[in-house]
Amino acid sequence: MSNVGILMAKRMGLALLLAIGVAAAALPGIAAEATRQPNIILILVDDAGYADFPYFQDEAPRTPNIDSLCDEGLRFTQFYSNAPICSPSRAAWVTGQYPARSGITSFIAARRENSRRGIRDWLDPVAPSLARILHEAGYATAHFGKWHLGGGRDVGDAPLITEYGFDESLTQFEGLGDRVLPLLNHDNGSGPKKYPLGVDSAQLGRGEVEWVDRSKITARFVDRATKFIKESEKSGQPFYINLWPDDVHTPLVPPLALRGDGGKRELYLGVLENMDQALGRLFDFIRANDSLSDNTLIIVTSDNGHEPGAGSAGDLKGSKGTLYEGGIREPFIAWGPSIIPRAAAGTTNATTVLSSIDVVASFIKLAGAEVPAGVELDGEDLTASLIGARQQTRDTPLYWNRPPDRGEIHGQNLPDLAIREGKWKLLVDEDGSHPQLYDIETDPYENANLARRRPQVARRLQSQVIDRHRVIVGAKTKSYQYNQQ
Repeated sequence: MSNVGILMAKRMGLALLLAIGVAAAALPGIAAEATRQPNIILILVDDAGYADFPYFQDEAPRTPNIDSLCDEGLRFTQFYSNAPICSPSRAAWVTGQYPARSGITSFIAARRENSRRGIRDWLDPVAPSLARILHEAGYATAHFGKWHLGGGRDVGDAPLITEYGFDESLTQFEGLGDRVLPLLNHDNGSGPKKYPLGVDSAQLGRGEVEWVDRSKITARFVDRATKFIKESEKSGQPFYINLWPDDVHTPLVPPLALRGDGGKRELYLGVLENMDQALGRLFDFIRANDSLSDNTLIIVTSDNGHEPGAGSAGDLKGSKGTLYEGGIREPFIAWGPSIIPRAAAGTTNATTVLSSIDVVASFIKLAGAEVPAGVELDGEDLTASLIGARQQTRDTPLYWNRPPDRGEIHGQNLPDLAIREGKWKLLVDEDGSHPQLYDIETDPYENANLARRRPQVARRLQSQVIDRHRVIVGAKTKSYQYNQQ
């Protein structure tokens, strides 16, 4: 046998053992069947609030297809994005590390703006990559949807998405390679117009460009994902797919029938419903194929909190760009009929505190993949919780830092740092001032600041989060050096 053959045999053997172990932990009766590496689809909605799905708060059938995944799978109510804004949130999903390690702490924009804010122009392709790790374990990998980790505005020399371990990609104006760019048609008689950031993207080249009605772009990503799945099935490879629609981000342009009174909120709801319809076609395709439905894990979540006036976090405090719960706590659904035990289907995990970097670590475990030597991921393996075997608790706290370009809200100071340890959450400025301590188990709405009543807890967490911030931010200068001229 060749060296390559031996390596693949080892990988498949490890995957087999891990899959059996995970299945046995979940439900002994299915252990004999769960011997394949699972297919994984990560659906990362853009700017959806905590209360936007499943089961939309007004009880209207806004997202019946996403709701059906929740009915058949698991819902997590204490899931957190690792950043309250798009680019760093996505960096965490790609790398399995806190995004500040990569020098990405806010959204990536034009070069001058990035430089002013201390933000890198793109994620360094030598950073850890979940797609690359899974690819090395035998997976076919693809990214369809928003990227926002380099390439756009005036940054045309960023790496292509395929340089991060993906076999294929199709994106929009926040990435390079083949892309679909939005036409905005508000039916005002002037005809469709090209979105300005799309015009900037088209001028960069670096891939085939197609202009598509804004309301049909998510459907195009779904079509490409479906095609990729069919090709992977023919080749016999397991697949990992990022399906990252740029719904429900502005500009909000749903089909005419879903525009309501034309107000921002109504347009948002229309985009939400239109996105759900497009995703429903993918869900139906997978359910109709036994080999897929028996071995596919689908995750649906959001990159960060909602934009004010559009989505909703219910009664949670804060929104996109803030470290309050409304900015970082997100909806999260896991679906996989033969991966999640039948007894756990349709249940809610309100105990496990889970974050993006933990899901990355759990994906790697499920796939039987190996983290490269010398690479340190920040997430914890919470596979047993992810697939519904048992409810785990984290061993270490979670940490966040606020985007440096986010100002005050209605004159209110926005904390720079946050830490969640067990039931406690502390928010504080970078210099340690203005501590806010909340018992999230009893006060998820962050109404009662307990910093003065529990000073020992506040001081301990204050010291931890400031020290952690210094370590993480300092790490970015020691790793992933590249030229940004």
